[in-house]
Amino acid sequence: MALSNVLILSQVAGHVFALILSLCVFIPLSVHVHSFNGHCLLFSNGTWQETDGLFDVKWASEGYCTYPILVGVTLFLISGLQIYRLAILVYRELESSFLALFFDVVFSISLCLMTIIAAIIITLGFMTWCSDMTERFPSCDTADGQNITNTELNVRTSGFYIEMGTAQFGAWASFATWVGLSVFALLKLINNHQLRNMKVSMYIERQRLVNEDVYRGTTSELPAGSGSIAGFTSDNQLD
Repeated sequence: MALSNVLILSQVAGHVFALILSLCVFIPLSVHVHSFNGHCLLFSNGTWQETDGLFDVKWASEGYCTYPILVGVTLFLISGLQIYRLAILVYRELESSFLALFFDVVFSISLCLMTIIAAIIITLGFMTWCSDMTERFPSCDTADGQNITNTELNVRTSGFYIEMGTAQFGAWASFATWVGLSVFALLKLINNHQLRNMKVSMYIERQRLVNEDVYRGTTSELPAGSGSIAGFTSDNQLD
């Protein structure tokens, strides 16, 4: 029980961290999409025009920002539900069923895969954008807040470096957190399976001891000469 309590408390703490980190993913990306007038800078590229010095952008698909936003929202909702469910179990001193623990492992691993895909998209997409920014500016953060696009696009570049940096940190930190939560869920599943096997073994042993006691009690209640009388009767029948 001590190991089970440690694991469930670790899961609660891990989901609290996952809840906070999910905010670092979808909030900055949502602000970025709003500032860029619905566009997403991830994997967007272009060329610097010689005439006016502005950046002629070839916008990439908005799905590169939409997917990490959806992942962040999903992580936020699932973390909140898990915190509530685990807190109820701790308060009532209950244990999850084997099926619930199994689904916890499956969902945790699935969320790990979703999160690492989002982290890779943010990292590689931001690197693509920054590679074009460094053609004109000494570093990518220097382009933050600069008027680099046509005013008709209504793109506000102020804060994009911090927003993307925060989203990138949140995605990778969320991945690490969900890896830890997957390990905790797997350990709880293994611990529950071992406890079930122990209970079954104890039940079988208890039934064996009970049956032995019943058998001994039955034999002790037989009369002392019952064996010889039964043998004498059987001999007479043979004659």
